[in-house]
Amino acid sequence: MKILVFNGSPKKERSDTMHITRAFLCGMNEAAPQEVQSINVADMHIEFCRGCFACKYNGGRCAIDDDMREILEQMLASDLLLFSFPLYCYGMPAMLKNIIERTLPLSSMAMAEMNGRRNFEPAVRQFELMFPNNHTILTVPESPMLSAPEAAAVTVPRLERVKKAGRQFAETGEIDPALLAEIASPMIPEDTYARIVNGNV
Repeated sequence: MKILVFNGSPKKERSDTMHITRAFLCGMNEAAPQEVQSINVADMHIEFCRGCFACKYNGGRCAIDDDMREILEQMLASDLLLFSFPLYCYGMPAMLKNIIERTLPLSSMAMAEMNGRRNFEPAVRQFELMFPNNHTILTVPESPMLSAPEAAAVTVPRLERVKKAGRQFAETGEIDPALLAEIASPMIPEDTYARIVNGNV
């Protein structure tokens, strides 16, 4: 089996987590010989995703010319990907998260089964763990619509609710739960939003 290991620790080979990864790979090798290649993410030159979605319109090729192009090829040529990383602030280190975000050329942007609330769950949970007391978390689904002038009929009222929430918070230190729920609800039916997005992919 061809295995590609991503060592997401800034300690590289001195990573505590890599002890676990090496033991796992040792067990795999005992069962059958494995072809293992490791990448120390800290050694790679990988720029941040620009969110331009050029990769969606040019055959999956990212517009950024850096080490990620070769990494994507290595990922596609592998039978198994192992991600080895310590927890930083209840999540993966930023440089490994950067690699995950740069795998966008390998994915489909098409939306299928929608649940806008669930999209925010990992980020919300991370902030709840980091700031367990006295936090207010405001999420707004379908935010790309805010940049579309033709969606003003639904986006302007939504931004007015957000403005109201800001005023409430400044005055009382809280936001009414019903208002938070309104802000976090879809601006248009989720299946309609999915059709619009899929029409542009």
